[in-house]
Order: sequence, then structure tokens, then C-alpha cells
Amino acid sequence: MASGFQLCAFGFKLENMKRVLLKITGRVQGVGFRYSALDEARQFGLTGWVRNTPDGAVELVAEGPEEQLRHLVSWCHLGPPGGRVTDVSEQWLAYTGEFDSFRITY
Repeated sequence: MASGFQLCAFGFKLENMKRVLLKITGRVQGVGFRYSALDEARQFGLTGWVRNTPDGAVELVAEGPEEQLRHLVSWCHLGPPGGRVTDVSEQWLAYTGEFDSFRITY
């Protein structure tokens, strides 16, 4: 008998899986933000990428369980030691499952 819900590859209910697009501004380049975000995302079991943008911001796309994504978003409001976040814009989107890991892109 079917259980009435689908599981994604990570074993979470597909309905709990989300995607978030963040743009983080402030003193976020040259302070290890991308590497720290990579560590945080991997600790939460998220997939996606993070990169510097030409305008001095950091852009991040992550997918995974909504609760873990919200932890990552909270961390992005603080950033790593040495950084200073002034704004984080969030765009919540539907989960696509396109990523198999979290990485830094250029």
C-alpha cells in the first residue's frame, strides 16, 4: 500500500524540500565567506553552490530540507568572522534536485 508521499534521494519527504537563492551584501568578499558557507551547507547536508559576484556580493543557491535551509540562511545573516553582512535577499523556490553536492563556483 502506498504511503501517500514521495521521498527524495536524501530520504526526506519531497514536500519538505525547498530551494533558496540568496544574495548577501556587505564586506563578504576576501573574508572567507564562500569557504565558510561551503562548510555550513555541507554540515546541514545541503546541495547547491556559492560564488562571488562582480558587484562585490556573494550569491548562493541551496537545496534541501526547509529546516536546514533556514539554518543556513540564519548563518548567512551573520557570516564568518572578519566579514560584515549588511543585507541578505532571499528568494524561496521549488526544489529541483539538480545538485548532487555543494560547491564553490566561479
